[in-house]
Amino acid sequence: MATFLYRLGRLAFRRRHFVALIWVALLTLAGVGAASAPAAGNSSFSIPGTEAQKAFDLLEQRFPGMSADGATARVVFKAPTGEKMTGTDNRKAVRHTVAELRDGSEVVSVTDPYTAHAVSKDGTIAYASVKYEVSGMELKDSSRDALKAAAQDARDAGLTVEVGGDALNTTPETGSSEVIGLAVAAVVLVITFGSLLAAGFPLLTAVIGVGIGVSTITALASALDLGTTTSTLASMIGLAVGIDYALFIVSRYRSELAEGREREEAAGRAVGTAGSAVVFAGLTVVIALVGLSVVDIPMLTKMGVAAAGTVAVAVLIALTLIPALLGYAGRRIRPAGQKSRLLGGGRAPKRPGRPNMGTRWASFVVRRPVAVLLLGVIGLGAAAVPAASLELGLPDDGSQPVSTTQRRAYDLLSDGFGPGFNGPLMVVVDAKDSTHPKAAFTRVGDEIKGLKDVVTVTPAAPNKAGDTATITVVPDSKPSSVSTEDLVHAIRGKGADVTAATGAKVLVTGSTAMNIDVSQKLNDALVPYLALVVGLAFLLLIVVFRSILVPLKAALGFLLSVLAALGAVVAVFQWGWLSGLMNVEQTGPVMSMMPIFMVGVVFGLAMDYEVFLVTRMREAYVHGEKPAQAVVTGFRHGARVVTAAAVIMIAVFSGFIGSSESMVKMIGFGLAVAVLFDAFVVRMAVVPAVLALLGRRAWWLPKWLDRALPNVDIEGEGLRTAGDRRDADPDGQRELVRV
Repeated sequence: MATFLYRLGRLAFRRRHFVALIWVALLTLAGVGAASAPAAGNSSFSIPGTEAQKAFDLLEQRFPGMSADGATARVVFKAPTGEKMTGTDNRKAVRHTVAELRDGSEVVSVTDPYTAHAVSKDGTIAYASVKYEVSGMELKDSSRDALKAAAQDARDAGLTVEVGGDALNTTPETGSSEVIGLAVAAVVLVITFGSLLAAGFPLLTAVIGVGIGVSTITALASALDLGTTTSTLASMIGLAVGIDYALFIVSRYRSELAEGREREEAAGRAVGTAGSAVVFAGLTVVIALVGLSVVDIPMLTKMGVAAAGTVAVAVLIALTLIPALLGYAGRRIRPAGQKSRLLGGGRAPKRPGRPNMGTRWASFVVRRPVAVLLLGVIGLGAAAVPAASLELGLPDDGSQPVSTTQRRAYDLLSDGFGPGFNGPLMVVVDAKDSTHPKAAFTRVGDEIKGLKDVVTVTPAAPNKAGDTATITVVPDSKPSSVSTEDLVHAIRGKGADVTAATGAKVLVTGSTAMNIDVSQKLNDALVPYLALVVGLAFLLLIVVFRSILVPLKAALGFLLSVLAALGAVVAVFQWGWLSGLMNVEQTGPVMSMMPIFMVGVVFGLAMDYEVFLVTRMREAYVHGEKPAQAVVTGFRHGARVVTAAAVIMIAVFSGFIGSSESMVKMIGFGLAVAVLFDAFVVRMAVVPAVLALLGRRAWWLPKWLDRALPNVDIEGEGLRTAGDRRDADPDGQRELVRV
């Protein structure tokens, strides 16, 4: 592996015009494809295998044109102080708004508050329900604009009007967050390299990689139903790893220059050694992202595969375009320890032999491994304690900031009709196999009325064939409460009794039931996903490090950092600790997608740091250093770069904390804290402490397994021979020792 990549790096350095032309052509081709592709809306949303989805599918068959899973909106009206919604002027304004809403191209139906008995008992609040033919994720922007315009017209008439429901759900804008991340990355890179030019290469190549990846996704969005949400994860992860991978190769190139090697040779060795780590780190990220398919949520699978493709592009760019750009830069990229003239001249900033911060820290850890290990594990364990109280759910309008119209509509409906009115349940009774369908419908309604936490049960509404009916149930508790979840399970439990007695099947659906089913599905998939991702990466790391204990330590350390990060998320977003500092207006259950999303993203990044840091230790050990000294050597060469990479990632993810969307805020905080714990506690403290305690045993591998595993030579042992033969074979055409 190392020798092949060494030759590839030297080839890219020499043939830089050709390599640069290829990447410019690919970027142009992807851009043209994205510009000429048909515009794609949001992708369709379905959760195969859940009861709520089965009910939606059944309604599509038995109630043609009903659009059971279509988007909904509730336009909530409140009369001016001292007035009633039944007043003549207020009634006129509401009916004008209802007529305006019915003109929408995607609208299926609009209810009139006065004929649908949708006026509160005190007469101050009323609402109109709008039903659309497509889901909220597929709704056109023009339909949302028409909805907002109709509400504004009613406001102009003197009413207080707010709009709730999933019809207003849109993909949060993240452009400003990415700009913040890039700005911080630029500053960190300049500090790390002491050179504007060297700092610019990782940013340039990362942007090119993300541009190719996102443009390709956009070009294929309509054909593959990828939608606008798919590119969000791809751009975030692609930007993160793109900067990381280029950062490590440029840093290794400067280290090789500092050892006196010619620039072409330094580029080849940088790609052969750091590039080998890039390949295997990229593979772990790809495994983590593609592994999201085990959850069996199509949208999540597409997002994972698309992001994995962007990561693959980032790896290829780091291995080819970076050495090509280094060839263009020539002597303007200076050896490690020297600054560019723009930043203070070419003098070495440190006295020869003075140990850097990484060396001093590693030496301290090697001398006090037990104390450092205990402090790190106890600290992460304490942070993980709140995770034992983790409650999962999906956000609803009640979790929105009070400044949003969705939250104000939610509060108005709660005031006028009760908290459970924001999350009605739809019960579908399939009596096709029942001998007495009407009796089955009646029995279901009666059974539900006898349950706790039920406010209203509407009469059964059968279809034309009379074999299927819908019943609306309004709970007494808010949608995200445990009581409402218990009610859903209770209805389903009663449904089993009804099926046994009448042959009719009872299904519970609606947005609240769908949220509950999605949360359960994600929760059930977490352990299989974790086993798949960690298991495959464990096998991959055995090949990389030729050790059993090092990959095991890497996996256990990752689990510890993820649990600690989940504990921090629970403390802030569920318990309310530091909620004011984080601008968390409403505490509640943690988003059900958070644990599995955190595992996938953080695992890939954590293994990046593990591979880049520990491969330098492995390289030093293979080249003859003692285990403790190899740990120090690894930190001397890798700690500064890993620290810079982690700071960049934390900055990128922290930019999302400022989002008004609670889900985006939670993801940004969780990922930033997870990277902080994993990079600075696990990789910088726990890892060297464990390796110091294990000594030579850390690199133990059974002889039979050593013979069975392929030798990928990630340490670059074969490059010693390759470097010796450079003068005899300057073009690198002859076969080297290892390919």
